[in-house]
Amino acid sequence: MELKLSRPICFFDLETTGIDIGKDRIVEISIFKVFPNGNKESKTWLVNPTIPIPPQTTEVHGITDEKVANEPTFNELAPQVYNMIKDSDLGGFNSDRFDIPLLAEELLRAGVDFDMKNKVSVDVQTIFHKMEERTLSAALKFYCGKSLENAHSAEADTMATYEILKAQLDRYPELENDMKSLSEFTTRKKIADFAGMIAFDKDNEEIFTFGKHKGAKVEKVLESEPGYFSWIQNADFPLYTKKVLTAIKLRKLNTK
Repeated sequence: MELKLSRPICFFDLETTGIDIGKDRIVEISIFKVFPNGNKESKTWLVNPTIPIPPQTTEVHGITDEKVANEPTFNELAPQVYNMIKDSDLGGFNSDRFDIPLLAEELLRAGVDFDMKNKVSVDVQTIFHKMEERTLSAALKFYCGKSLENAHSAEADTMATYEILKAQLDRYPELENDMKSLSEFTTRKKIADFAGMIAFDKDNEEIFTFGKHKGAKVEKVLESEPGYFSWIQNADFPLYTKKVLTAIKLRKLNTK
């Protein structure tokens, strides 16, 4: 089954220096773009992360400091990456919890004002876990009858993710072949920022999900304790979380 698209979707995968969204860096990124007319475009970049790659991470994806020493930094690649994804929805495997948040941090560090306001995301892992509870390699075997060669290579993982989603649509007739519907199905909870530090409550108002104000409405906290905003802005929080918090603060000021 081919995807029914109203606009392009970019399946992508990252290999990184680690799993800390705020601190770790991309060492490889692969993007596979599918257009509504069926055309396809793919690009893979090795990236100099500008920080050491831990040996235990190299054991997972095989990328060493030496391999990326002469590759461009993400700052240099950011315009190309953004140009490829800016008009597209996003798809990936565990992308809602890891790849999209980390990509957003890298783009914001590079001065690209990235957000998901006019995009939806489809997390193929969530469909898989809701339906079968397995891993990427098992998903490819289960849905496509194929073995995943070169696992933890960004390109191999990206192509596997694309193939799995198409097979999932064939297998589960209850899944609608529409990116907005699939995005809603793969969303675990409604959050305002990628890191999940600001979520929406039953009234669709932003609340903090951490710290001493966990469960409290963001607007009320910013009004009663203005210093909390400054503390977050100056502390080691994800850049996208800071951006969302600033937008909430400005929105409140503009309604006074």
